[in-house]
Amino acid sequence: MRYPLGLSVNGVPYSVDVEPHRSLLSVLRTELGLTGTKEGCDDSECGACMVLLDGLPTNSCSYLALQVGGRDVATVEGLSPAGKLGPLQRAFLEEGGVQCGFCTPGMLVSATALLQRVSAPTEAEVRLALGGNLCRCTGYTNIVRAVLRASEELEAGAGR
Repeated sequence: MRYPLGLSVNGVPYSVDVEPHRSLLSVLRTELGLTGTKEGCDDSECGACMVLLDGLPTNSCSYLALQVGGRDVATVEGLSPAGKLGPLQRAFLEEGGVQCGFCTPGMLVSATALLQRVSAPTEAEVRLALGGNLCRCTGYTNIVRAVLRASEELEAGAGR
């Protein structure tokens, strides 16, 4: 049996019919074709599937799609409106925060949530905010540096 689901993803309204056991991750990737959100562990351990749900970082692999009816979801695709890289994405590239890239979407989503809450985070705050995201390649140093660099750039832009 399938049930109707209406949700907003990256500001776009969608209506789909889904089975009650389907995860938000599965619906995003399969029904909506938004494959930037990755499936890693399927157990809320790695953060590759991180999305913003009403502005809060959420592991979409462990969240039932039917629970998001009428709510706002933002995926990594929604972080670059008009197809241009934002300060956070540029900083990840310039600071070497991307290696294999599998964790990058979740890292970007978690870092976005942090920077929306705290305009000038400390290194400790960045590390805490990224605590739910695993990276097997970088050792985190470049990722943390990228988030700090982006926060400085965003702060400088806000002061103009």
